[in-house]
Amino acid sequence: MNIMKRPYQLNRRAVSQDRTRQKIVDAAIALHQSKGLAATSVDDIAKRAKVGKVTVYRHFPDEMELVSACSGHYFELHPLPDYKLWEKIDGAAKRLRQGLRDTYRFHQETAPMMAQVLAEAKDLPIMAPYHQHFQNAAQVLAAPWRRSAAEKKLLKAAIAHALAFTTWHSLVGEQRLSETKAIELMMRLTCTKPK
Repeated sequence: MNIMKRPYQLNRRAVSQDRTRQKIVDAAIALHQSKGLAATSVDDIAKRAKVGKVTVYRHFPDEMELVSACSGHYFELHPLPDYKLWEKIDGAAKRLRQGLRDTYRFHQETAPMMAQVLAEAKDLPIMAPYHQHFQNAAQVLAAPWRRSAAEKKLLKAAIAHALAFTTWHSLVGEQRLSETKAIELMMRLTCTKPK
């Protein structure tokens, strides 16, 4: 009879460990968003997750492991815009407008976190997939425009700039433009053919 209970007990323990791990990740995400990465201590995370500091270290022996778990979970909850869907849109301007719309909605949704993370960790390896995603997105949005190779390079740079969180934050957050006005401004800046 004890033999039959053991797998059940192990399963319950595994579920409990998963819950504890998730509580730690959720606590770290909330603190990273409100205080920033550098200002968040293991003590802060343990208190918010209502676990001991040793429990945090048992689940996440080093900081980068915790940051990776947080990043993975955060982007599961807030997926990056799917630029592969934009490839199916006919018309260069229509594709660009949809790409900007999807991206600016993503920035709106994730602004509190991305403002903190990009200020502190922009150049860390953990952010490389985020930056690569938007480089790929810029390539997809630039692809249908008929331009010379030199003009295409400038166009891709302009689109990458238009997609950036910092551009969105400047236009919508600081200049108080509506999302629609910000998109129209970026459409004008990026779609104008050099003379």
